[in-house]
Formats: sequence, structure tokens, C-alpha cells
Amino acid sequence: MAEVLSQSQIDALLSAARSGEMNLGQEEQSTEKKYRKYDFYSPRKFTKDRLKMIWGVFENYTRMINSRINGLLHTTCEIAVESVEEQRYYEFSNALSDGDVLTLADVEMDGQTQSEEAPVLLHFSTALMLNMMDRLMGGEGDGSDAVPSGYTFTTVELKLYENIVKDFISVMGSSWENYIDLNFNYRRVESNPTLVQLIGLDETVVIIGISLRFPNASGRMNICLPGTMLTSIFAKIADMNQVGCGSGEDNSQEILGILRDSGLEITAELGRTNVTLRDIYSLNVGDVIDLGHSTQEPIHLYIGGQPWFSGKLGTQGGNMAVKIAETCHIQKREEK
Repeated sequence: MAEVLSQSQIDALLSAARSGEMNLGQEEQSTEKKYRKYDFYSPRKFTKDRLKMIWGVFENYTRMINSRINGLLHTTCEIAVESVEEQRYYEFSNALSDGDVLTLADVEMDGQTQSEEAPVLLHFSTALMLNMMDRLMGGEGDGSDAVPSGYTFTTVELKLYENIVKDFISVMGSSWENYIDLNFNYRRVESNPTLVQLIGLDETVVIIGISLRFPNASGRMNICLPGTMLTSIFAKIADMNQVGCGSGEDNSQEILGILRDSGLEITAELGRTNVTLRDIYSLNVGDVIDLGHSTQEPIHLYIGGQPWFSGKLGTQGGNMAVKIAETCHIQKREEK
């Protein structure tokens, strides 16, 4: 239902319109479509499909760490991916304060650690980490909301910080298993990241924002993936897909190798004749049935009900045998 204006409000609007204080074209300007400015100096490196793929990977990651957090802290926790954004590293670095703590992790791909590339960075809000520490020590996580700004972690708290973060990092590689085999290894904790240049300020990074909600507290976890690392991962995935598409010959040889050891039933047709039921009923052991087929004429060998070979009837080692003479043509098999 529309709001009904009082007489005093109507008079105020009329006086503002007469004096020119109210911009009558404001409503028209607000309807104009706004466009986001594109930075040609630093163009985007990753497409929407790539960012969507990363979103799916870390949605899988949140499901993995959810069960681990519930078992480690003995409480319920709601975890969800809130954002996946491509930024410059200085945008992420400028949002950090002096008391924040960053965790560094290395990526291992193809059994080799990518030490020459920038590390993966993990950042937790201070109140959230203190809440998890208190629960890890048997508390209820109370009092974490009253944390002053610029709070500095003690040595003992940093040790607990490491133990919690190591558990988060250990399962990060499993979230990529649908695309590539990766292992994330803990490197160290940096208690004053503003004094250390871990990544170039203009380097492209992808920031994954994950929210964590406990019964009496909530916070945010940010994962910074360097652009160079993601470029290497996507290139490796593309190479694996190309190899998979071009490996039909190798697969066919493997399949043929398996089929060579398979057993098939081969039936030799010595001849055909018509016999009455009375004759069959009167047959005895030692009787001979004339098939009307000369031993010099070729006989057919059937596989799966289809004629595949023709041969001559003979003996081998005192047993009846057929010597294959030639292969039947496909058209002949179809006619049969």
C-alpha cells in the first residue's frame, strides 16, 4: 500500500519545488543503467567459467571442512562460499591490519612442490579464530566478540592457530580431485604480513570468501590463490583433457589385449539333412546318418551364429578337426 502524505509534507514538497531545491529530474537519472568500468591497464585473466569452476571446487571444500570442524570443536558450524573474485593483490593486502595473521601454503603438483610460485594465503578474522581456539581448549567460545581492534596473538595462541590451520590445509587438495591431483602443504604463519611482500602488489589473485557461523559467533575466512598458480593448474587440466581425447589408439590396443584372452564358442557345420521323428525314434547306438555332404567339400565355422570361416574336414591326433581355408566375406555373412 502506498504511503499517504500529510498536509505538512505536501506543503514542504511544494515549497521545495518552487524554490528549486528539489531536482525533478532525479528520478529520470536514477533509471539510467550503470556500467562497470573496465580496467584496460590490468585486464581480467580468468573467465566466468573458470571462476565458476573455482566456486564449485571450494563448495566441495566447505563440505569437507564442515565435518572436520564439527568433530574437532564438538559444535555445529555453518560454512558457505560467499564470493569468488578476481582482484589485484594490493586490494587484498590493503584490507589487512597490523594484528592480522596470514598462513602460507605451498602447492604440490605432479609430485613436485611449486616453490618458485607465490604461496596460497589463508586469512581468518581474529574473533573467529579466538572462538575456535577457546572451543578447542574446552570452552564455549564466549567473549570473542569483545576483541579489541589490533589484537596481537600470543605465542601460545599462534601455536594453536597453526594446529587449526594445518587441519584446514590438509584437505584442500581433495577438493580438486575431480579435475587434478594437488597437495597443499603448510609452510608457516606470518604474524605481521604488512611488512612482508609475499606477492607482487599488481599481481592477479583470486579471493575466495567463506563464511563460518557458530551458535554464538561468526566470522570470515579468505583464501588468496595467486594467478600464476591458477594459470599453471588450468594449463595442466587442459593438457590432461587433450591427452584424454587423443588416447583412443592406446585404449583400443588395451581393449583388444583383453578381448584376445576371451573365450568364444566356434561351431562347425558338417552338413544339413531332414530326418523324420520316426527315424529319430528308431535310432540306436552305432547308426550312421547320411548328411549328403562330401568330405572334399568345404564346411563353415560359425561364431555367434554367423559364418566366419570356411575349411576342410580332417583329423588331428586321432580327433576330428577342421583346417581353416579362408575367411567368409561380410556381405556373405549378412546374407546368411
